[in-house]
Amino acid sequence: MPEGQNYVDVNIDDDAMNDIEQDVDEVEGVGNPANTMAAMAVAVAAPVEISPDLYPSEQDLLYEEEILRNPFSLKLWWRYLIARSAAPFRRRAVIYERALKALPGSYKLWHAYLRERLDAVRGLPISDPAFDSLNNTFERALVTMHKMPRIWHMYLSSLVEQCLITRARRTFNRALRALPVTQHDRIWESYLAFVSLLGIPVETSLRVFRRYLLFDPSHIEDFIDFLIASQRWQESAERLAGVLNDDSFHSIKGKTRHQLWVELCDILTRHATEVSGLKVDAIIRGGIRQYTNEVGRLWTSLADYYVRRGLYEKARDIFEEGLQTVTSVRDFSVIFESYAQFEQSALAAKIETAEEVEEEDGEGEEDGRKDSLSKLTKKFLGGFWLNDDDDTDLRMERFENLLSRRPELLNSVLLRQNPHNVEQWHRRVKIFENDPAKQVFTYIEAVRTVDPMKAVGKPHTLWIAFAQLYESHNDIKNARDIFEKAVNVPYKAVDHLASVWCEYAEMELRHKNFERALELMRKATAEPSVEVKRRVAADGNEPVQMRLHKCSRLWSFYVDLEESLGTLESTRAVYERILDLRIATPTIIINYASLLEDNKYFEDAFKVYERGVKIFKYPHVKDIWVTYLSKFVKRYGKTKLERSRELFEQAVEQAPANEVKPIYLQYAKLEEEYGLAKRAMKVYDQAVKAVPDNEKLSMYEIYIARAAAIFGVPKTREIYEQAIESGLPDNDAKKMCLKYAELERNLGEIDRARSIYVFASQFADPRSDPEFWKIWKDFEIQHGNEDTFREMLRIGRSVSASYSQTHFILPEYLMQKDQKMNLEEAVDTLKRAGVPEDEMAALERQLAPAAGNLPVKDGSRVLNFVSAGSEPQSDSSRQPTANSEDIELPEESDSEDEKIEIAQKNVPVSVFGDLAEKVAKDPDNGDDAQDKAGSNRLGALERIKKQRMQ
Repeated sequence: MPEGQNYVDVNIDDDAMNDIEQDVDEVEGVGNPANTMAAMAVAVAAPVEISPDLYPSEQDLLYEEEILRNPFSLKLWWRYLIARSAAPFRRRAVIYERALKALPGSYKLWHAYLRERLDAVRGLPISDPAFDSLNNTFERALVTMHKMPRIWHMYLSSLVEQCLITRARRTFNRALRALPVTQHDRIWESYLAFVSLLGIPVETSLRVFRRYLLFDPSHIEDFIDFLIASQRWQESAERLAGVLNDDSFHSIKGKTRHQLWVELCDILTRHATEVSGLKVDAIIRGGIRQYTNEVGRLWTSLADYYVRRGLYEKARDIFEEGLQTVTSVRDFSVIFESYAQFEQSALAAKIETAEEVEEEDGEGEEDGRKDSLSKLTKKFLGGFWLNDDDDTDLRMERFENLLSRRPELLNSVLLRQNPHNVEQWHRRVKIFENDPAKQVFTYIEAVRTVDPMKAVGKPHTLWIAFAQLYESHNDIKNARDIFEKAVNVPYKAVDHLASVWCEYAEMELRHKNFERALELMRKATAEPSVEVKRRVAADGNEPVQMRLHKCSRLWSFYVDLEESLGTLESTRAVYERILDLRIATPTIIINYASLLEDNKYFEDAFKVYERGVKIFKYPHVKDIWVTYLSKFVKRYGKTKLERSRELFEQAVEQAPANEVKPIYLQYAKLEEEYGLAKRAMKVYDQAVKAVPDNEKLSMYEIYIARAAAIFGVPKTREIYEQAIESGLPDNDAKKMCLKYAELERNLGEIDRARSIYVFASQFADPRSDPEFWKIWKDFEIQHGNEDTFREMLRIGRSVSASYSQTHFILPEYLMQKDQKMNLEEAVDTLKRAGVPEDEMAALERQLAPAAGNLPVKDGSRVLNFVSAGSEPQSDSSRQPTANSEDIELPEESDSEDEKIEIAQKNVPVSVFGDLAEKVAKDPDNGDDAQDKAGSNRLGALERIKKQRMQ
């Protein structure tokens, strides 16, 4: 490039620029942009030798010419910089400097230039001169870019990385002054992070945080956390107290007021000697009143505060106050554990101090040096207990006393939860088991505190136990006074007042005061006068004392006393009074009647029973009826049979179905012993119809057993038939059929028994009830033949099919296997029954299906399966389905040449009975009889042919 071009005044070397900036810093200091620019202008005016590498090259001529034509175009300068993006930073810096000289207000150029300068110094030590040049560049940029927060942020981050604390702090302040308030939050974030770094003076950080709170008071929690981290306990406690006193405060960290209270209490108690000026006691007590779920912790915090202040007696008072005021077992446990730990620590410290003092006294005696004051103290105050420093025994006693008081203190907590809890008062009395005086005071406090209307438990037990306490110490007078007060208490239930009266009378009985006990019962059961009733009605609040005279418990106790201590007349009067008041129970009725029977007043006793059965209904009257009927039958027997029958008829008429069975049995027993057998059977017949279905089977069994015992076994047949037809449940009907069949078998009626088995088979599924079919099978083996056995099998399959809901089609080979297994089982059964082998072979031939004659449709027909619907078949392939149980009858067109071999067996003569004897005696009719007998001996096929020919 030819000389004479005016590039010298703008192309400034970096080293020259550094020298200029250093000179400015030395003369004027850092941070004044005006002075910096003036110094740079002076330096630029001086002739400087520029390195040849920084001059523009031939490739730059195009861009240089465009810039010469329009040096104020940002677009041209930016295109020039992009084109030289691969050039060294020193060359690009010259271009940036020239561009910024022409366009000093371009944020884009300054931002890109500063970014590149930051990248250039990254990785260099902070002592490198390049950082000074970088800082000077930031200062020059801020002359025009002082309103740009991004430039400030880049500069501040660089200063923090360079560890220039003072310069960074001043720069933060300059940024806050230069930027508008709306952009201060972008600076404060970095500023707070800077002052929170290690090595920053705490006082500096505190002043910065206080300035920040003027800008945004909502971040006071951050300041409090910083104070706690800096161990500035006084100011942190004051700030926390101020936050808690501000009702409009809202935590940005999501903390609750309770959490802030806990933090404040921790600071006040753990640093009690470092915090002053705050009313710690009032603050913590306010928290106790407000936050009831942390009462135990706050009480221990308050006690810990006084312990750290050295006020041990005050700490004990706080612990005691906490134990006496908490209302939950959890808070009590927290305070008690802290209290016990405090006493144990104090005792251990005192023992350790006493040992050290003894060692020091021993050394002092060896030296023989004692001052005059200690001599005077020992002379005048020696042996006085207040001057005794060794209070180890006292501390030990305190600790043991605290542990022994724990059950009492815990019980007090439970009573504060609910002072009307009767059970807890009883437990409190047991705590003072060895101290009767405290027990008396506890009972007095209990009966004064417990409201009978709000009591949990039975409040009258407190009065009774109180009186029994005096009685156990032979103080009957005070015990009576307690009972006299107890009977006037307005209890919630009448039964409570009655219990007090009964206990009062039992106490008199224990001390042999029988007349007084009776007098107490008369007084308790006396009905209030009309005047008293009118006065109570006017008040509108009826106490339980007005209803006491109708309490059945009290009357039962009274009548027991009269039976034991009074006369028959007085006892009957009491019973009659009970019946008049209509408060009698079935037990009272029975007892009254028993009393009259014992004294030979039988008719009066039966009248009492009559009144009882009129008063009560079922199920309460059941015992009265049973007792009444048994007593009446026992007393009169057959002398008043009609009256007994009327009573039983009345009883069974009133009794429900589920309660009528024992009465019918008692009624039938009466007829069997004193009446007619037919009437007994009639009673049983009525009973089986009246009892519920679940008891009919047992009732029929009793009916049958009694009928067999009275009229013989044949009489039971109609009862069995009635039972089977009466609609018994299927299971019960099956059991009845089995018993009926067993009866017929024992009587020799085999056909009747078989018919019963056939009828009962509908109630027994062969798959779920194999027991029934086993019984029938055994029966057929013993008494049947081939036909009956086959019929049983057929019925079994029919019943099984009727019970089935789903039919499964098995493969053909499985069906053949099943048939083979059934055939083998049948052959084995007949062998055990004694049937000859040839007959078994015939049966096998009949049952075994011919494999070649089995009808198969399309190769998928299942053996021995009969379709439930119609199935189209061709004429050539239509064949009847084989059924091994059907009898094959020949058609009329069958030729007589066909020979069918049928196995025949002569019928035993014993089967015909008297008929054989008549034939032998009457030869005229012998031929006819012989023809009939011969026809009977014919096979089935011959008989059918003979009938057709006729």
